[in-house]
Amino acid sequence: MLSSARSAPRPLRPLPRLLTLAALAGAAVVLSGCTPAVEVSAAPDSTDPACAPMMVALPDLLADAPLRPTTTQATAAWGDPSLVILRCGVTVPGPTTDRCVGVNGVDWVIRQDASTWTLTTYGRTPATEIVLDPDKIASSTVLAQLSSAVLRIPSTKACLGAADETAVPTK
Repeated sequence: MLSSARSAPRPLRPLPRLLTLAALAGAAVVLSGCTPAVEVSAAPDSTDPACAPMMVALPDLLADAPLRPTTTQATAAWGDPSLVILRCGVTVPGPTTDRCVGVNGVDWVIRQDASTWTLTTYGRTPATEIVLDPDKIASSTVLAQLSSAVLRIPSTKACLGAADETAVPTK
């Protein structure tokens, strides 16, 4: 016959101090392995809903540089330290004489500073800007890898070159 009496529960033993310290040290290693978010200032039109389809389609790697978390909406960063910074919702460039290149169906206006290049999409609203150091990461690779995501923002204009100009009648 079974007895309904139960034996008294055994008291829990505290973990040995060494085991507790080892667990805390392991947690610290895991937490310190996290890459901190990159502080990027938001673009003026970063809340434009047209940025969303592009942002969710961004690649996890750009030329072997991993995507990192950022502090603001419609921004992205790759590499540690950051090699490429992207912001959607920047001011749409108007007609310009700055150099413009087309890569996989996306036109980019290029501004070169001493050590960085700023490339802004042309003919897309909202515009997207990337900043990179061409000595640390190849712009051709970055633009090619970003083009499929950027194409999710429709194009309304294209860059024109000297070959695209039409002769203006003089009379």
